[in-house]
Amino acid sequence: MDGLHGKTLMSRVLEGIRVLDFGRYIAGPYCGTLLGDMGAEVIRIEKIDGSEDRFLSPLTEKGDGALFMQLARNKLGLTLNPMKPQGREIVRKLVATADVVIANLPPDTLLAMGLDYDSLKAIKPNIILTMISAFGRGGPYSNRVGFDGLGQAMSGAMYMSGTPDQPVRAYPPFIDFGTASLAAFGTMTALFQRQKTGKGQIVEGSLFNTALTMMNGTAIEQSVIKRDRVATLNRSQTSAPADTFRTKDGWVLVQSVGGPLFKRWADLMGETHWLDDPRFKDDISRGDNGELISERLAQWCAERNTEEVLQAMEEARLPAGPVLSPQEVLDDPHIAAKGLFQSIEYPGLDSPAPLMSTPVELSETPGEIRHRPPTLGEHTDQIMAELGYSESEIAELRENRVV
Repeated sequence: MDGLHGKTLMSRVLEGIRVLDFGRYIAGPYCGTLLGDMGAEVIRIEKIDGSEDRFLSPLTEKGDGALFMQLARNKLGLTLNPMKPQGREIVRKLVATADVVIANLPPDTLLAMGLDYDSLKAIKPNIILTMISAFGRGGPYSNRVGFDGLGQAMSGAMYMSGTPDQPVRAYPPFIDFGTASLAAFGTMTALFQRQKTGKGQIVEGSLFNTALTMMNGTAIEQSVIKRDRVATLNRSQTSAPADTFRTKDGWVLVQSVGGPLFKRWADLMGETHWLDDPRFKDDISRGDNGELISERLAQWCAERNTEEVLQAMEEARLPAGPVLSPQEVLDDPHIAAKGLFQSIEYPGLDSPAPLMSTPVELSETPGEIRHRPPTLGEHTDQIMAELGYSESEIAELRENRVV
């Protein structure tokens, strides 16, 4: 038995798969995290002094960050400089033992590091290369670098958030995490195909592809009927009531779609006239005239505290929830009851880090957090020894800052 929940080794779908994670920040690393949760052995390869994403939102005296806690779990830590000749040789030896290479790096950098597909395939013919970039290969933006915000900005997402006077980028990097999830899906598909054919392939994800996917419905509508929509802050434009509302002691979000829910809302207000008004005859009409519905519900919510609003909404079976602060999220009873956050100790942390468990839940072969993130280069000696390097050779490579 092993792991926080005592699962057997047999429950790990990707047991025996080795992944080399050259990823940085979120899209590459979280792809590796998901594969690691499902049982793959994932080696995080970072710069000698630590890659930049290790130190975002620092928590320890050494600077290990909050995002690193989430994204580096279940991984072995290896420090390496692949740009030096001896480093390139180590990469070659690693690739020979691997099934998947993850790299969210520009194509020219991949080539310089020997991580382009042709180089990898020459070492391991059935290797799978999972490439993640801002815009993907082909097209005029191919060599541009970018983060999550660019995907939000260039897909219409920011334009349709906030107000016409102030576009708004969402705080969570959902394009990054979405790209990582799609890349993990692609990698699993490639592994499945390799089982059937014995052949590897390139899996390519990009932030722009993910963002365009998430905004595709809006683009389709614009192309076909030229709605020329502009942002309306939190108010939905395709149904109502769907908006955020201030209560006596906080904020709630109410989200309604469909005639039955609209009737429940009218009944809750005690005002059946909404149902007879042609301006509110269907979802799109209610969205077009949603400001009127939001004004009425805002008045109703303002007269009640959050608990009263949510209780009334639940009794009416209308989807609603509180707008929670990060601390309130930590205190949420549903999260506690389901055990969604797992407390993980880490050297230098004053208290355990609450790591969100694998977000997709499988009944027979669930993902699991088996061990904490690695300290900088924690498993370098172990991995190098597996590759055939002696203690003296490892010491010399370390002295020359190859590892």
